[in-house]
Amino acid sequence: MQDGFFHDFLLVALAILLLVAAFTDIRRRQIDNWLNLAVVAGAPLFWWASGLSLWPDIGIQLGMAAGVFLVLAALFAFGAMGGGDVKLLSALALWLEPGMFLRMLVVMAIVGGILTIVMGAWHVMRRQRDKLAIPYGVAIAAAGIWILGIQYLSDTPASASLAG
Repeated sequence: MQDGFFHDFLLVALAILLLVAAFTDIRRRQIDNWLNLAVVAGAPLFWWASGLSLWPDIGIQLGMAAGVFLVLAALFAFGAMGGGDVKLLSALALWLEPGMFLRMLVVMAIVGGILTIVMGAWHVMRRQRDKLAIPYGVAIAAAGIWILGIQYLSDTPASASLAG
């Protein structure tokens, strides 16, 4: 059932939620809890539409999301990440198999680095003295949408396209 209408509808809905996350993070430097909950709530429907088995497939997704949350919550405790970013990445871990999630993290880091450089330069040019706040939800959304597009919309899945 992986190429069915419902499966594709869920992927489009996830992409829209990621765009909303990016927009609200740019506008308010906040990713709302309702948005993260919507991503989490869609995951079981996506598992069903994708034909995942309860064990080990769904178990892997749940374990990966829990692990991502624990690691990123520690980074949040040290002030290295925002809470909304932690929750959004943990919610995305429910949707993406481990290899896809790791590729998404690499893309997110690259986009986030570019975003940080651009916003830092803008901050310096405007001679602002307040703390620089990076809307990292933009990098998360861009990477999430990129991996969804590569994996599900392309003729070549991400695992094959990145392998060479």
